[in-house]
Amino acid sequence: MKRAVTQTTGTVASALLATVFAFGQQAAPTPVSRPALNRPELAAADARTSAQPAYLTQIHGLQGVLAETLDGSTVAAQAVDDRFNPASSIKLATALAALKTFGPEHRFVTSVWASGKIDQATGTLSGDLIVAGRDPSFHYEHAVMLARELNELGIRTISGKLIVSPGFTMNFDWSTNRSGGQLRDALDTTRRSTAAMQAWTDERTLVNDTAGLRTVPSVVVLGDVQIGAAPPEASALLTHKSSRLVDILKVLLCYSNNFMAERIGDTVGGPQAVRAMLLEKLKIKPDEIYISSTSGLGTNRVTPRAMMKILRGLREELKQDKLSLSDILPVAGIDPGTLEDRFTTDIARGSVVAKTGTLARTDGGASSLVGQMQTRSGRVVLFVILNEHGNVLRFRQNQDDIVAAIQNSLGGPAPFAYRPITLAMRLADSDFAAAKARSEYEPRNRQ
Repeated sequence: MKRAVTQTTGTVASALLATVFAFGQQAAPTPVSRPALNRPELAAADARTSAQPAYLTQIHGLQGVLAETLDGSTVAAQAVDDRFNPASSIKLATALAALKTFGPEHRFVTSVWASGKIDQATGTLSGDLIVAGRDPSFHYEHAVMLARELNELGIRTISGKLIVSPGFTMNFDWSTNRSGGQLRDALDTTRRSTAAMQAWTDERTLVNDTAGLRTVPSVVVLGDVQIGAAPPEASALLTHKSSRLVDILKVLLCYSNNFMAERIGDTVGGPQAVRAMLLEKLKIKPDEIYISSTSGLGTNRVTPRAMMKILRGLREELKQDKLSLSDILPVAGIDPGTLEDRFTTDIARGSVVAKTGTLARTDGGASSLVGQMQTRSGRVVLFVILNEHGNVLRFRQNQDDIVAAIQNSLGGPAPFAYRPITLAMRLADSDFAAAKARSEYEPRNRQ
């Protein structure tokens, strides 16, 4: 069946500027004209009718909205039990599952083994070097760090092969074979790319390692690259640990990195394990959520009501470790990534902490904004805005208008207490090109 898109009443934004919504009360359902879809939960919304206020803005597409105060009072609601594609906002569920499974201080381990003896006189390992791990954040700078640590052990040359374990990845590349080749090149200063050197320099500068910048770590691998496990006779050389999970999540969610989300999702058991956790821990109903990917690519489904439970669950999980949403989510107008160009006025900057989602083609164009806002009245409002079947850039502007309207109805925006951090990994363009080719990406307002 062809999915025709019609003009729909879109937002509660203008309504919030009027007096129709009393603070803390449920908004009356807004009439929504929906396209003919093979989606029973969307078609069911056609049955809801009420007088349409003339001041409601219109948006071409479908929309679900739920905004609540911390105590659960409803500020705004629209199609809260209809299922939408949350796009990358599903990463909030992935982050919650990872935090519940591992805790915020968890570090992913990469182990390095040797299958031969080390000649300290020549700096040669007479045998193979084996690298094993599933660190989703393993990048150029970490490979150069391995070279430095091997140099400190007296190793500068590997006479044998570089063996990487199945599942090892580097630079957000799913291919273990290509990742192994990138590792070999990054270890060896004669093969090391400009990008690898820049990543190393940036990280060492960030941590004020001036001594490290005066050295050039290098390990030459004379053999080829193979995929395999460490042989029984191999001896452990060193262990490399990633950044803390909470820091990895901050980078992942600021840049909405799909690769890292999928890898972390895999470590907790995949999409169905994430869904099962949500059903059990948050008491979400089975028909409220469907997860096909832990990154948000493809077809996922969630109701605004269920997404609100995920957001609240994430806040509570972080609170147990004296953390807040801003420790893992981008702060609008301050942090780099998907929210750096939104809410950038002097009064709005820093007042919104949220996860974006964008799929330019899937479901006719899907966009979302899920997070929290602060107002001058002292109230923090949690919000979920899900859109489908329309222009994603217009959806984004409309989402911003809804947030601004809610803030203005409560005295205006106020910034959260937040000290910006410098992100070590530069992921803004890491998988942007490939995602853009699929039209599954986070566009910026200036594009």
